[in-house]
Amino acid sequence: MSLRRLLQLLAPSAAMSLALIAAPVFAADPALAPAPAAAQPDSERARMNQRVFDRVWAEVRSQYYDPGLHGVDWNAARRTWRPVALTAPDDRTLYRAIGDMLDLLDDDHAGAAPPAVARRQDTLRQRRAAIGVSLRPEPSGDVYLIEQVRPGSPAAEAGVAVGWRLVTGEGALWTPEQDIAEGRPVTLSLIDGEGAARPLTLTPRLMEPTPAFVADHSRPGLLVLTVDGFELGLGRWMGEQLENLPSETDVVIDLRGNPGGRLAEADAVLSCFLPRDRLWAARTGRSGRRVDLRTAGGCGDLEEPVGNDVAVLVDGNSRSAAELTPAALQEARRAVVVGAPTAGAVLISQETRLPDGGRLSLSRADFVTSGGVRLEKRGVTPDIAAAQTLEDRRAGRDPGLDAAVAALAGPRVDPALAAQPSPAL
Repeated sequence: MSLRRLLQLLAPSAAMSLALIAAPVFAADPALAPAPAAAQPDSERARMNQRVFDRVWAEVRSQYYDPGLHGVDWNAARRTWRPVALTAPDDRTLYRAIGDMLDLLDDDHAGAAPPAVARRQDTLRQRRAAIGVSLRPEPSGDVYLIEQVRPGSPAAEAGVAVGWRLVTGEGALWTPEQDIAEGRPVTLSLIDGEGAARPLTLTPRLMEPTPAFVADHSRPGLLVLTVDGFELGLGRWMGEQLENLPSETDVVIDLRGNPGGRLAEADAVLSCFLPRDRLWAARTGRSGRRVDLRTAGGCGDLEEPVGNDVAVLVDGNSRSAAELTPAALQEARRAVVVGAPTAGAVLISQETRLPDGGRLSLSRADFVTSGGVRLEKRGVTPDIAAAQTLEDRRAGRDPGLDAAVAALAGPRVDPALAAQPSPAL
């Protein structure tokens, strides 16, 4: 499975965001495809491999938003990758073959997660076994950057630090396609910040989930709302935070590292700041029929949008709904967007279960903003550039938040601008 297709959840709060975009190479000649694994699967494994691969291939053919499949010869893709998948001895090999086939679509939302990854996704907000790190893949191969280390976790107690790397290639004893269980040690092939090999054996333990949404009132006159994902209940929660908020209190919505989520929750967030029935986007599915997206409410008990000044923080790992939301607020001139350009992964996708418990994510609709901008492969360009580097994070600096606070301290935004008619699509 290709690195940019794998969504790993190694800590209760963190999803691996896949923003790597590489031009796929399609080997129409089977001789150019990876050789099937030398170890042959048993008959039960081979049957399941066939069921999983055929389900993915057929669903793309019949359900993908672009009936032309971006010009890819899907029958040729099947001839190339099916033999590799059917002879896969394990989930890693099977899902690598499926991921490489899906890469032909050049679509960040088209991906398949192995069963172990899907199980971690399903228990993201539950008490579960964890080692306490969140990972992000690097383009150099089977290497993952450690982006967060949870305080008090086995990883933190062992001295693992932000900026270390996990190597999962040939010879690695643990890869993200494997489950983690309480009390069952896992050996990680790590490289520290100085480039030295640091293999560590960690014992996962049960940890409480971290919240998906966090409100920070620590700065006078400022409310910072950090959103890890557009999960169920986000709009209701945001409405609770904004209800009775003094009009002079500025609001920062932090969507950095946010992989997206439910489109309905994105609409609910927009309803906190834009008038009801405001046109903010349009989507077009496989049939070619366009559907306008208009704010429908859902911001808790708020009957009217708030008038507080707003800034939205984004980065290169803000994806999907975490791009749609700042784009809509930016076009409505309702918020200042601060940070780094977003990932440009903005097709509307839907997930389905695979026969082995894995999960297929597939784009079902294209998307343009109310101003007619297609964000796919383009992303959102911040109004104010303020990227946060690894060195900033290690030192506890946050130039993005500092820039957002400074921007909000300037001339106040007129919320009435958001009530102006949207440009025609």
